[in-house]
Amino acid sequence: MTPVISPTSNIARFEASTDQEKLQQAAQAFEAIFVRNMIGAMRSASLGDDLLGNSATDQFRTMMDDEVADHIAEQKGFGIADILVAQWKDKI
Repeated sequence: MTPVISPTSNIARFEASTDQEKLQQAAQAFEAIFVRNMIGAMRSASLGDDLLGNSATDQFRTMMDDEVADHIAEQKGFGIADILVAQWKDKI
């Protein structure tokens, strides 16, 4: 005999998984922002002016830094997102 699963239990499980996914996305976004700010702080501590630098170079460098920060967060480079998920998963 196949077990009977009520529709409400499926909905509750779906909602819980979406909350967990939202938590994971928010934690990953936080880690990306943290890494982006860290990269920006490192860039501002330059030792001198760039010989070929201009405003366009700075803009593209910022865009590249944003992509690097997002990639690091996606690859769980620092593990900040994992720590946040572990701390908050029981509270949602």
